[in-house]
Amino acid sequence: MINDVISPEFDENGRAMRRVRSFVRRQGRLTKGQQQAVDNYWPLLGVEYQPDPVDVAALFGRDAPTVLEIGFGMGASLVTMAANNRQQNFLGIEVHLPGVGACLASAHEAELDNLRVMCHDAVEVLQNMLPDSSLDMVQLFFPDPWHKARHNKRRIVQPTFVELVRQKLKPGAIFHMATDWQPYAEHMLSVMNNANGYVNLSGSNDYVPRPDSRPLTKFELRGQRLGHGVWDLMFKRVE
Repeated sequence: MINDVISPEFDENGRAMRRVRSFVRRQGRLTKGQQQAVDNYWPLLGVEYQPDPVDVAALFGRDAPTVLEIGFGMGASLVTMAANNRQQNFLGIEVHLPGVGACLASAHEAELDNLRVMCHDAVEVLQNMLPDSSLDMVQLFFPDPWHKARHNKRRIVQPTFVELVRQKLKPGAIFHMATDWQPYAEHMLSVMNNANGYVNLSGSNDYVPRPDSRPLTKFELRGQRLGHGVWDLMFKRVE
């Protein structure tokens, strides 16, 4: 695989420009099993980044409803969703290579053929690689909340990002977010309520109960036992 998660941007004079990103690259050390999964299964399930639009159906060898998950962590919930919904295609993006390895290993064990993974900046994938109106759902579960006020600008849920997501969703498709940090939930809600082309699927115009489509993770179950909250937001593209 081509490990080019961080790709520079340049000004008109060819000088590299600093870009504020919503993630920090923490590659870490792969376990032996994760490395073996990358070596053996990336050629089957991995998708290399390219700066040109792709045929999404061709990535999977079939035309089916396609779900994009941004930041799948170690891939446990993504693999579960793909295993439970084999009639759908799932594309996962994660910048943490050990997580990619873990996801590939789990996908192989579950004998999945409806899952593809990428190791790249999701914003660049959305901007350059995925065609407009090509996705049936975009999932963003437990992104880094960037707690400190001076880092809030790094939060991925910003007006320009949600407009980019809207363009890639089909009309009527869903943008599903979840967070366990209430201030970030409030931030997400504010951004989405001020975004054009979306309607909130919450009957109270705020948060929705966790849908069955989002599996509970071990981390979330532990948080529930400790009394921690989780907030789900679901918005539909209407134009």
